[in-house]
Amino acid sequence: MANAPSPVRWGILSTAKIGREKVVPGMLRSKELQIVAVASRDAARAAEFAAACGAARAYGSYEALLADPEVEAVYNPLPNHLHVPLTLAAARAGKHVLCEKPIAITAAEAEALRDVPPGIHVAEAFMIRHHPQWQKAIEIVASGQIGELSVVQVAFSYFNADPANIRNRKDIGGGGLLDIGCYALMSGRLLFGADPMRATAIIERSAAFGTDTLSSGLFDFGAGRHLGFSVSTQLVPFQRVQALGTKGRIEIEIPFNPPPDATTRIFVDDGTRLGGRNAREIVFPPVDQYQLQAEAFGRTVRGLAPVVGGIEDAILNMRALDALVRAGDSGRWEAV
Repeated sequence: MANAPSPVRWGILSTAKIGREKVVPGMLRSKELQIVAVASRDAARAAEFAAACGAARAYGSYEALLADPEVEAVYNPLPNHLHVPLTLAAARAGKHVLCEKPIAITAAEAEALRDVPPGIHVAEAFMIRHHPQWQKAIEIVASGQIGELSVVQVAFSYFNADPANIRNRKDIGGGGLLDIGCYALMSGRLLFGADPMRATAIIERSAAFGTDTLSSGLFDFGAGRHLGFSVSTQLVPFQRVQALGTKGRIEIEIPFNPPPDATTRIFVDDGTRLGGRNAREIVFPPVDQYQLQAEAFGRTVRGLAPVVGGIEDAILNMRALDALVRAGDSGRWEAV
């Protein structure tokens, strides 16, 4: 296409696992972007990763990458406590930033991102927004096919007892709520098309790590709409989303980590036969949601589309998570 925009030139901050194994492989599938630089505090690791993803330059510091004039957009997959400071540093260096979720540890910290320079875009990397299965589920809810949506139920768990893993380090923003509880919350926000008003929770914390390892919560979205969930970092790996309306339900089988090389499916069920025996299956061809996410942000960088999941949206998400943490401590309903 003669008038196709030039590929967005990306820099990758750190050699974090999610970047190496999920996000960057998805980005490399795209013709709409080019990874031109990688940075790590370990120069050798940066060089190794740069070679693996075809980047021309590797830097032994984040600051050096941010000073690279060829880098237009930055992907920030650093540990949670570095999301805001490095995103701000990148934005002040004139780079657009796709930052891993959660965008901050607290809403107050996230509010600092309002100081990004004019014209610089920042988005929180909830890749599920871009997967066709989620877009279809949202479309079905909006169409009224399942009647009035009243309940969203989410289960999400994995087992990780490694004391060195960042998810088990309280001092840098570890714990299940920030890591995967944010997906449960986002599920309700996407399907209800609204934000919660209040929250209550039961939170179990690890004696060894101090992090939350099992959390069950309830968000009140008003008008008789409830989001209930349980998330854990020390249970059998599992994930599922159920959306229950007055006339039917939607089940998303693999809502958060659908494989990029296999079909995925959701079920729409009118409930006339128990056990889902009357459910209609909708199958989606293989897609890489991380590729779609990077391409969507690239269109924003090129001025072709509004930002998806920008700073104000991310602050709203953090406010709801803050309320959940307060509720776990107080044992009461807490306003968002």
